Amino acid sequence: MLARKSIIPEEYVLARIAAENLRKPRIRDRPRKARFIAKNGACNLAHKNIREQGRFLQDIFTTLVDLKWRHTLVIFTMSFLCSWLLFAMMWWLVAFAHGDMDSSTENTSNSTKWTPCVTCVRSFTSAFLFSIEVQVTIGFGGRMMTEECPLAITVLILQNIVGLIINAVMLGCIFMKTAQAHRRAETLIFSRQAVIAVRNGKLCFMFRVGDLRKSMIISASVRIQVVRKTTTPEGEVIPIHQVDIPVDNPIESNNIFLVAPLIICHVIDKRSPLYDISASDLALQDLELIVILEGVVETTGITTQARTSYVAEEILWGHRFVPIVTEEEGVYAVDYSKFGNTVKVAAPRCSARELDEKPSILIQTLQKSELSHQNSLRKRNSMRRNNSIRRSNSIRRTNSSLIVPKVQFITPEGSQSASET
Repeated sequence: MLARKSIIPEEYVLARIAAENLRKPRIRDRPRKARFIAKNGACNLAHKNIREQGRFLQDIFTTLVDLKWRHTLVIFTMSFLCSWLLFAMMWWLVAFAHGDMDSSTENTSNSTKWTPCVTCVRSFTSAFLFSIEVQVTIGFGGRMMTEECPLAITVLILQNIVGLIINAVMLGCIFMKTAQAHRRAETLIFSRQAVIAVRNGKLCFMFRVGDLRKSMIISASVRIQVVRKTTTPEGEVIPIHQVDIPVDNPIESNNIFLVAPLIICHVIDKRSPLYDISASDLALQDLELIVILEGVVETTGITTQARTSYVAEEILWGHRFVPIVTEEEGVYAVDYSKFGNTVKVAAPRCSARELDEKPSILIQTLQKSELSHQNSLRKRNSMRRNNSIRRSNSIRRTNSSLIVPKVQFITPEGSQSASET
């Protein structure tokens, strides 16, 4: 507006705008790195240029289990159809070789009675129906074998064996697909975010895990791995470098009793890859923490594994999980609506190494948090006191406005009478 009215020269306005834009820091979003493990536990990995495809056929049962449902059903359907057609062709050849297809054999005299290999098999359609009846063990009573042809008995035995093998493979594959271990892992949940806070005087990395089912996971154990891109002193680049980090568990067997949601804790000490990372450095770190929960399903006895991961953006520094287990009428109740809720707590912003070198940092942080907590309580009490005073004054004013004055009426005789209205 000023430049248009020629009060300020236009060149000065443009130069000032350019100078302000130069002063403002331009924050560019760091390109997001691909996760190695997704939040739902799926491995973000693509296999390419596999030349030896025949290795998958050597373990055909595992290949069938790993296939999708539509592919598995198509394969089994085609297996049954092909076996029925194959043995239908064999039954038709047996009947044709024996002469059962010749209509003249039925018009022979009674003195020379004709006995076919399979009764009522006079075409390929009837042979196909008889093949289905033999393999599926359906006996309608119209078509049956006789003792005339030993070759037909051999074909019957062979078809029964092939049918049993196909049924066994199909039932086993369907059972394994429906009872796969990752199906049970769907009810094992992890908190969407992890936290770093002080516990027992040490910085700790913590996350919450829980089981939605009442049937327990037996011998459950938790492992944590840090995956990052590293370079060795020799110059070798390792794109996926995995480092195990210990889990703080008071039980020597390292197993957890997952009857209720638990907070898994990792103490950041000298052995931890997070030892030199501070709160300001965490956002710049290109790392991923993978959590693996393994155990045996109580109902089926199958070993299951649940996985998740946390990147730097999903780790909250100076937070703590809220308690969700309460005792109500003699029963421990778990409120899963607060499963991932956190609260902000006092925590030093320095790394664990600096905290070990200067323990006074923790004391100062706790003192500052205590002073701020006391000041907030004082402000809250003063605000409550002022609100109560204002409320009492408003009540007094309303009461005073509701008081009705007394009015005196004078009668014609001169007597006075007081009444309240």
